[in-house]
Amino acid sequence: MVHITGAGLAGCECAFALAKQGVSVRLYEMKPLRYSPAHKSENFAELVCSNSFKAERLASASGMLKEEMRLMASLVLDCAEETRVPAGGALAVDREKFAALVTERIKTCKNIEIIRGEVLSLEKLPEKDKIVIATGPLTSQALSEELKKLCGGLLSFHDAAAPIVSFESINMDKAFFAARYGRGGADYINCPFDKDEYINFLSALKEAETAELHEFERENFRVYEGCMPIETLAKRGEDAIRFGPLRPVGLTDPRTGRRPYAVAQLRKENERGHMYNIVGFQTNLKFGEQKRVFSMIPGLENTEFLRYGVMHRNIFINSPQVLNRDLSLKARPNVYFAGQICGVEGYMESAVCGLVAGLNISGKFAGNPPEETMTGALLAYINDSSVKDFQPMGANMGLLPPLEKAVKGRQPRYQALAERGIAALSEYLKPQGR
Repeated sequence: MVHITGAGLAGCECAFALAKQGVSVRLYEMKPLRYSPAHKSENFAELVCSNSFKAERLASASGMLKEEMRLMASLVLDCAEETRVPAGGALAVDREKFAALVTERIKTCKNIEIIRGEVLSLEKLPEKDKIVIATGPLTSQALSEELKKLCGGLLSFHDAAAPIVSFESINMDKAFFAARYGRGGADYINCPFDKDEYINFLSALKEAETAELHEFERENFRVYEGCMPIETLAKRGEDAIRFGPLRPVGLTDPRTGRRPYAVAQLRKENERGHMYNIVGFQTNLKFGEQKRVFSMIPGLENTEFLRYGVMHRNIFINSPQVLNRDLSLKARPNVYFAGQICGVEGYMESAVCGLVAGLNISGKFAGNPPEETMTGALLAYINDSSVKDFQPMGANMGLLPPLEKAVKGRQPRYQALAERGIAALSEYLKPQGR
């Protein structure tokens, strides 16, 4: 018996995958007895934000992930395709029909028992059984407190995360590697501003449009000083960010031999060094505004954004430190985590996390898919102990290992990465009829 808490995308995907393998499941859902501030419908898999599951083309991170989910017989993808609405090159759904169809599929699956009620403590579930926590970023206060003790703390509160860009898109004719005062290795990429560039950037930053928070996120809203959005800090004065995240002290521009007026620094986001975080650039700007304004940073004029900065009220665990590769908890291996609470960001990312958790528990998978796949790369990221200041991550091409042979052009390279990943997953699924 497997007990799954939460009937969102991850919980439903996990339950369905287990049931299809003949495993008995109890799926616990607190609706309609109790609703979170973001949920209104009693159906499972309720979409709170957009009704889009992003791009479908294979030569994209989201398209590649969908193709992998199709190969793994995803419930969520199947229901999305049945309830789709016109959306150009994206897969978008009628959210009510989608949730109703997922709910119906779960209700009519013979190995799933549905229990309408809130799980307030794991202690009330049998110790000998496996448990999956799929309660999402709005996990109830009572369960959050228990998980905090179990995981040695949760990463939660209103947080602002910085954008991540691809290394190969940075213009190194303008940027340079260095550490302040030459201390340690040259671990940072430095993007130097002259005074005019800084003033223009600051003006654009202060005038840029921010994203609106949900009503439930605005209640008692508080951002920690250490995670202050850069656009908020910029409004504190002309030199606020120049003496903060853009401080140039201890750095010399090799092109001029002088200290720059200001410097934006980028730090490796993963061990391979294909993704770089813009240090101190936590933000709540709209995605289009981030692209426009942050591309004004010298060296980032044509940069590829792998993840835009976000601000969210979120609860997620420190997965790189507390989870095994199969998504089980190191401190208590019969407890698994799935979905956004693991630190994955996005609808399909949450669903595939639940799918893999189910396939791991059932024994159909012997560990996660290869890292050449988007699924495997995403799960490898949330298991990567080298990642500092862990923040939620969505599917992006920067997560994938580089191709053995370089391919020119972004779209041809993406196509080659996707085809390699699909081939790797197809091969992985062959043994024992996976």
